Amino acid sequence: MDEHDWLARRFEGHRTHLRAVAYRMLGSLSEADDAVQEAWLRLSRSDSDDVDNLGGWLTTVVGRICLDMLRSRKSRPEDPVGAQLPDPIIGREGGIDPEHQALLADSVGLALLVVLDTLDPAERLAFVLHDMFALPFDEIAPIVGRSSAATRQLASRARRRLQGSPTVPDSDLNRQREVVDAFFAAARGGDFDALVSVLDPDVILRAEGGAAPAGTSRFVRGAATVASQALMFRATGAGGVARPALVNGAAGMVVTKDGVPTTVFAFTVVDGKIAAIDILADPDRLAALDFEPLG
Repeated sequence: MDEHDWLARRFEGHRTHLRAVAYRMLGSLSEADDAVQEAWLRLSRSDSDDVDNLGGWLTTVVGRICLDMLRSRKSRPEDPVGAQLPDPIIGREGGIDPEHQALLADSVGLALLVVLDTLDPAERLAFVLHDMFALPFDEIAPIVGRSSAATRQLASRARRRLQGSPTVPDSDLNRQREVVDAFFAAARGGDFDALVSVLDPDVILRAEGGAAPAGTSRFVRGAATVASQALMFRATGAGGVARPALVNGAAGMVVTKDGVPTTVFAFTVVDGKIAAIDILADPDRLAALDFEPLG
């Protein structure tokens, strides 16, 4: 085995971890893959003999790449108004394949990624690398070009932004499914009161893509408003088959027409109530996702 092949094998041993870091940083599976590939190119062009801790070195390299990508993303004036929903990871109710499971360790729900996307890029980097991957602030500081104390403050500000946001779902998946099923049953039956009963008073609904019925909005808050939106969508008679699925490890639904996914519903159930609903219906983005057979 030559040196290049030996280095490539060592890199492959870290690929899953690096992709998990990049997914939390970027919320995009394709961009995460791009960041990991760029990390490999940088490693292949460097003198790896000088690297004592390859895993730590690669993690900081991926962090730098993601930070640059986030800053570039925020500086593009041509981007559409409003935050784009992160890429969901879809799996069967019976479980998620090992590759996807590695991406979802530490309950990385879609709602958490949405909130992370509101952070300043440096705040997001400090929070992700320290709070999710236990990287010391001394190692994060050079990436953001600040002192260790200032980097600690970045992570602290990020935590404060996350506090009070519905980002961590209930751990009981069966209970989540009961609540989600009750929501869809009430929507199908046109039962406004039943819808409100399963929604948190401050529930948030975010939607991206698809043809929205007249009078609906892409972002709404409050149980009564969200229930009204659900009834408006029902009234359009859009049809399709709703199939239970895991969306980022939580109970969700995938609507298909002629076997083709048209809408993904991600739910965050907290204390037995739906605290957040994220809906992705963009056909181009859905076509790029990896859907397991849902049965």
